[in-house]
Amino acid sequence: MNIGVPRYLIVGMAALFSAYHLVLATYTIDQPRHPGPIFAAMAIYAVATVVSLLPWGPVRMPVWMAAFNFAVVVIITLLVANELDFSRPGGTGYASWYVAASGTLLTITSTRRRHAFAWLGIAFLVIHTIIIVGPVGPAGLLSLGIVGSASWVAVSHILSSALAKATRDAQRFSIAEREATDWQAAQEAHVYERQFRLGQTSAMALAMLRQIQESDGDLTDAQREECLHLEGAIRDEIRGRKLLNDAVRDEVMIARRRGATVTLLDEGGIDDLSDYELERVLNRLALAIHETNADKVIARTVPEGSDVAVTVVGLRSFADRESVALGQDSLEDDEVDLWLEIPRVPVTP
Repeated sequence: MNIGVPRYLIVGMAALFSAYHLVLATYTIDQPRHPGPIFAAMAIYAVATVVSLLPWGPVRMPVWMAAFNFAVVVIITLLVANELDFSRPGGTGYASWYVAASGTLLTITSTRRRHAFAWLGIAFLVIHTIIIVGPVGPAGLLSLGIVGSASWVAVSHILSSALAKATRDAQRFSIAEREATDWQAAQEAHVYERQFRLGQTSAMALAMLRQIQESDGDLTDAQREECLHLEGAIRDEIRGRKLLNDAVRDEVMIARRRGATVTLLDEGGIDDLSDYELERVLNRLALAIHETNADKVIARTVPEGSDVAVTVVGLRSFADRESVALGQDSLEDDEVDLWLEIPRVPVTP
């Protein structure tokens, strides 16, 4: 939890407060009936404070530590209170240091988000003062400083809860900001991709569009066939994506002009390749299309995680012309002319 104050500064201040209670205990060591239990209470309190203020670990105190702090409050209260004479004139003074010490330890427990254990400790102090410490009674809640200790726990509870809520809100805002940034980056990427594809399409089709305009749509058979090739090239820009470079575009157009059917499918499997590796893969793809005489060529990317980047299949059709004209050719009439797997990294001999 980042509250804008260094953790070591908070720990240092809490340690000073805790040490101050031990100084008061030492200063008034002559008032208890027997000093032995007081020294034991001081040692137990010091151990609990040190453990609670360790400058590492999670901000939220472990349950065992919170339970240990509650037990320490009970122990030091019983040890010290049993050795004091609360009926003496002027009260016990600083000899009742255990109340402030318990309040400090419970405040630390509450600050580290174990509020239930902190309030249990306050409840024990109240019950002990009202019921057990007979001569003091309810008035001891003020004279011994139990109300002050409860106030510190209440303030700690409120502040830690508010800071925890502020931290959760800040985390949600941070997540929302990252999501908005990712969404904006994705939208910019989509816009760039559309602009790039439109630019490629315009560059390829502009000359043919001018011919259509100049001839008022009266095209020769060769020009009509070239329009079909351009349509296939535009489709490649949409479906082929990263499977295209200038060499691949040229070889695909040459293959189509000799009558082959070429299909390029980029399903995102090569998005992780570097520019150098991508160019190597595409140049190998262009060479494969150039060398094959297949009637059908299909190039498809392989999903990430495979050693293969692109698979290329070339099929030679043996269907009779009449069946082809009727659209009845099938894979049963095709023979594999090319099967190539282009690796993601060069294969060393």
